[in-house]
Amino acid sequence: MATPPLASNPGAADAAPGITPPGARPSPARGWVMVGMLFLAGILSVIDRAALNILVDPVRADLGISDEQIGLLQGLAFGLFYAFMGLPMGLLADRISRRNLIAGGIALWSLATIGSGLAQSFGWLFAARLLVGLGEAALGPAAISLIADLFAPERRGRPISVYMMGQGLANGIAISVTGILIAAAGTGAFAHLPLIAQLAPWRSVFVIFGSLGLVAAAALLLLTREPARQDASTGGRARAPGAAEAAYLWRNRAILVPLYLAFALVFTVGYGSMSWAPTMLIRSYGAEPGFLASFLGPVSMAFSAIGPLIGGTLLDRSMRSGKTMARFAILSIAPLFALPSIFAVLSHDLHLASVLVASSNAVFSVIGTVMFATLQSVVPPRMRGSSISLTLVLNTILGASLGPLLVAMFTQRVLHDETMVGWSIAWVCLPFLLVAASLYALAWRAMRRARASGTSECATLLDNEIE
Repeated sequence: MATPPLASNPGAADAAPGITPPGARPSPARGWVMVGMLFLAGILSVIDRAALNILVDPVRADLGISDEQIGLLQGLAFGLFYAFMGLPMGLLADRISRRNLIAGGIALWSLATIGSGLAQSFGWLFAARLLVGLGEAALGPAAISLIADLFAPERRGRPISVYMMGQGLANGIAISVTGILIAAAGTGAFAHLPLIAQLAPWRSVFVIFGSLGLVAAAALLLLTREPARQDASTGGRARAPGAAEAAYLWRNRAILVPLYLAFALVFTVGYGSMSWAPTMLIRSYGAEPGFLASFLGPVSMAFSAIGPLIGGTLLDRSMRSGKTMARFAILSIAPLFALPSIFAVLSHDLHLASVLVASSNAVFSVIGTVMFATLQSVVPPRMRGSSISLTLVLNTILGASLGPLLVAMFTQRVLHDETMVGWSIAWVCLPFLLVAASLYALAWRAMRRARASGTSECATLLDNEIE
């Protein structure tokens, strides 16, 4: 799409420190520096929420809480502000410096992670997790919007995949590093460090991760600049924030509603299964923290690295060959590849079960990479941040809030046996995967009809990217 002329206000960039002048995109080197920082931010964001999944039993014992309360901490506590603030953060990302928004979010969730390590009650930890969700709500919309302005459409697949890779790798990193830190704390390795010397091992983990986040927030401000927006036009009558976005969604609901709902259902499986998989390996197979750190963590990272690369490569190749609809085929088929991971409990071998659990990292990374790139292609540039924030809202309400809690409730109220959490994962997640694949296929069919009729804005934007 053509970039509107911005030279009418040549002093605008000079008046805004940290923002690149309008016009051409920044150099590839500067673009990749920003992607590198977003990659790091993505890792930290997932580690800060995923560490709890590895520390379920120590936290339960220390605070005297149940599996259902752990499910609330994994889901609702994190997801409440994350969902509630998702759309406002997306609207902000379309209007203010995205770099500064991300840095502020990192600082907030890092302080809240430190607070998690100091929690003395369920209520305290719940409040800290709320603030983690509030800070992390700023990252996704702003990050994808930044990448869209840093790279041309036919080159976005790889940087988006690198950003998504960070979030995927973080699960494996969280498993490995948490196991290492727990073991180190148990041997007194932190006995002479201020603040954490007297803390229980699980508490030390949260404090260390939060401190690293504060360093990353400062580095983002020092090493990067805000790129110019490629479509800064604001012509037409001013409307209330969100009104234009809601109207666009309604006009194109046949395509966008199935896309969004399918993505949310996929991540109900993602959050539900991945939140309880380490506990399943511990309870059902007798896995030790050392095994999780030395085997499950590295294997998870390997799958997490493969997934985004596959997704980004498929996207870029399909764009260059003019096959714009290939992304819908990927989205329709990919959820089925997560079936082996949710049935990992059927394995009689700890190592095989761990590989099956880790394989979902590749599947969910492919879906996330393709989904985010697709949304950037079927909405106007002014909606890039808010289009991603809507996925965060729905993924959080259905995924982060509901997934872990449903698994915990099925274990506690239906199976009545905490060692059968693996079967809870299987029976809760199976229908969500099947419905998600069907919804993606429905969106694919709606897009084919829209292209044939020539009346859909989504179809027009998608087709214009290869002209």
